[in-house]
Amino acid sequence: MLSVVIPLYNEEENVAPLCAEIAGALAGRAYEIVLVDDKSTDQTLQKIPVLPEIRVLELARNTGQSGAMYAGIHAAKGDILVLMDGDRQNDPADIPKLLETLDRGFDLVCGYRANRKDTLSKRLTSRVANTIRSRFTKDGVRDTGCTLNVLRSECREALLPFNGMHRFIPALIKGMGYRITELAVNHRPRVAGVSKYGFGNRALRATMDMFAVRWLLQRQIQLNIARER
Repeated sequence: MLSVVIPLYNEEENVAPLCAEIAGALAGRAYEIVLVDDKSTDQTLQKIPVLPEIRVLELARNTGQSGAMYAGIHAAKGDILVLMDGDRQNDPADIPKLLETLDRGFDLVCGYRANRKDTLSKRLTSRVANTIRSRFTKDGVRDTGCTLNVLRSECREALLPFNGMHRFIPALIKGMGYRITELAVNHRPRVAGVSKYGFGNRALRATMDMFAVRWLLQRQIQLNIARER
């Protein structure tokens, strides 16, 4: 079974259409949609369709994208997890090809936005940040700002709950010895709601997180049991 994990914060206009798109993209497959509401202040919860395949986690307080993502990942019941944003800029139609790539022997497939539908300033700052982060953490991934990822459920053991975790999912998973790759995905312009993140409110924290993750990866221990008697 697939688990589609989506953090939500004030996405009242996006949540129902997104769920409908996911249903269309995954027709014929067994799946669940795990929606994690990060203490929205609008009508997001009221707009969520009531369907058997939809589960809703309501966080007691706002924790940010990383906290909501981590909660959903660990609540998911599927053998394979699909991570997505709730703003409809990720395209559910890309999920099947990400799954096909995963079946080629990978544990994590990271989508990257080959043709971003964002402002020039946002694209430039993201490119600089991704280049620095990739070289520093050696994850080999060009676009951790793209949330659309597919991973095997056992990769959860590599993740730690800290603010900013979502930017370092590939680095943490690769650091545990899992096999990762990338695939170009569609990126759509935002049609409803507003962006919750900007360069000014994340640059310093992302830099601090990068040093912390680099330290963690250097200190990490990989255990391989040769034999049990």
